[in-house]
Amino acid sequence: MLLKNGMVYDAVNREPYQADVAVREGVIAAIGPDLQPQAGEEVIDCAGKRLYPGFVDAHSHLGLDNYGMGYEGHDYNEMGDIIAAQLRGIDSFNPQDKAIPMALHGGVTTVGVGPGSANVLGGTFLAVKTWGSCVDDMVIKAEVAMKCAFGENPKRCYRDKGDSARMTTAAKLREMLFKARDYLARKEAAGDDPLKRPAFDMKLEALIPVLKGEMPLKAHAHRADDICTAIRVAKEFGVRMTLEHCTEGHLIPEIVARSGFPAAVGPTLTNASKIELVNKTFETPGVLARAGVQVSIITDAPVIPQQYLPLCAGLAVKAGMDPFQALQAITINPAKHLGIADRVGSLEVGKDGDVVICDGDPMVSDTHVAAVCLNGRKVVG
Repeated sequence: MLLKNGMVYDAVNREPYQADVAVREGVIAAIGPDLQPQAGEEVIDCAGKRLYPGFVDAHSHLGLDNYGMGYEGHDYNEMGDIIAAQLRGIDSFNPQDKAIPMALHGGVTTVGVGPGSANVLGGTFLAVKTWGSCVDDMVIKAEVAMKCAFGENPKRCYRDKGDSARMTTAAKLREMLFKARDYLARKEAAGDDPLKRPAFDMKLEALIPVLKGEMPLKAHAHRADDICTAIRVAKEFGVRMTLEHCTEGHLIPEIVARSGFPAAVGPTLTNASKIELVNKTFETPGVLARAGVQVSIITDAPVIPQQYLPLCAGLAVKAGMDPFQALQAITINPAKHLGIADRVGSLEVGKDGDVVICDGDPMVSDTHVAAVCLNGRKVVG
């Protein structure tokens, strides 16, 4: 298809510009003025409209905590094992979750989804598109991060089963990383001799990509001290990490910036439902962005319904965040956060044909999403 005469907000250039966008064979083939359609190509007149990259959420439970299903739809936490690194979010994802088309109609075309924060290690997140009937056809990357958690949630869920203090949570994570490091060393020393290899351990196997730097830890941490503990543990083992929620990040912006780890901030459009959220504010994304942190804004859906991701960015702007940085926080930054920026997150030649067509600023509540193209196919509008 050829999208004509739109105002392009590509999430790369600060200033928008009028141009045509050609999407062919599922990817963006050209962006520029006066592009001519190929034979048989659908032409959509976008005069008076804005073109954005499909919005991306780096931290959601869409498809794992299913809309309108109550407890039966909760497939995002294993409550019987505090160390569950072997679990894969892809195996719980339900493409029939009624919240998925709601997200798509809001312009959210890509989400990082996976386990919750009940466990010290909860399993892997995946990156998935918000259209399709089978997760294997929707997935961009099956394993983008290994979920770990600090703070109140593991303590609350396992208080009577061996975790009643923050130092216990940190110790359990360290223990698994030490064991996985030893397990990997023994595997490598054994080479091709199966008799010398350590006994197979699925949990330790799952942590090998983390130790090799192939996959980051995705660290649930709200309070400032939990953020610092997460950074401390990651630095001790020399592993990559992303900071998830980062609720009190505005209290320690220089520490977060110095760590070099990206931050996914939210969900902020909610009540402070527990003590570690009492300092929650929409000022946090802007404070961290100004400090030099790569910031993504997240919904933690269904905590905030997935379709309200752009609205959360707008509220961050209202609280002082630069509007262009807020746009990047729901497009290119979360794509980088998930390790899929080669596919999504901006309108650039060669990337997936995910385009949101709006009649105004999507970060303003009365803006209408007129159409959504995903993988070069018009799926909304």
